[in-house]
Amino acid sequence: MRGQCFKVLHTLYKIFLEELILVLRSLTILPGFDRNGQRENFKEILLLPGETVSIVGPTGSGKTALITDIELLAQGDTATRRWVLVNNEPPDDEIRYNPAAKPIAMITQNTKCFADVSVGEFLAIHARARGITEKKVLEETVRLANQFTGEKIHDGLKVTVLSGGQTRSLLIADAILIGAAPIILLDEIENAGIFKQEVMEIIQGSGKIIIFVTHDPVIALHTRKRIIMENGAVKKILQQEEGEVLAAQSLIELDKKISEIREALRAGRVITGKLAIADPA
Repeated sequence: MRGQCFKVLHTLYKIFLEELILVLRSLTILPGFDRNGQRENFKEILLLPGETVSIVGPTGSGKTALITDIELLAQGDTATRRWVLVNNEPPDDEIRYNPAAKPIAMITQNTKCFADVSVGEFLAIHARARGITEKKVLEETVRLANQFTGEKIHDGLKVTVLSGGQTRSLLIADAILIGAAPIILLDEIENAGIFKQEVMEIIQGSGKIIIFVTHDPVIALHTRKRIIMENGAVKKILQQEEGEVLAAQSLIELDKKISEIREALRAGRVITGKLAIADPA
């Protein structure tokens, strides 16, 4: 199934996204100011296609403000006064304000669908806007979304009745397979009740710039670059080290076990002191 999704993704990139990928050669974040009015202590943050980045820090440290600056392609006109450059130049108004031309898809903690349409209709509307006519792409998008969520989605469901986890799973799959945006911003996907391992495995091979806002050590250690936030500002920028790759792998194995136990609890099973799973009598 995962191989089929990658095949569809590759086809879509070749036909629909190639031009956008070539246009987006880089995204650059220039420093703004912290909450005390002090300038951030970095020269620039350069992001390239295929990179994965995590933004970490305690609650209230400025993570959401940074990801919002990126989504808005800020030009010194936000509270932080940061600048975001596309291909080392300020983006024109068409890229900033035209949703069809904007190179960014942002999926937040509060993302909701308000349109009274089915999942199939929702995906079809987006596909038509992107010039995609193959029905198979819509089917693959639903299949991919179902790899991210325990409660299965089908194309006849109304999007307004989807749970938070289902909605975000659908929108992530939609951004990967249908959306033309070469940059995806994901705000705390670990809180959505979705299978983050599956999400990370698939999107890391997508060729897009993927930026996570996260409190999850598995996600943070799995990304190539970490941006540490404090007092509304970028405190530090770290590159992934070789030892962290091994640490991340160990955490992944532990996290998989926790996920199995979580799914067992959701299914009404009993967890013993030895963490063996037993069916209820």
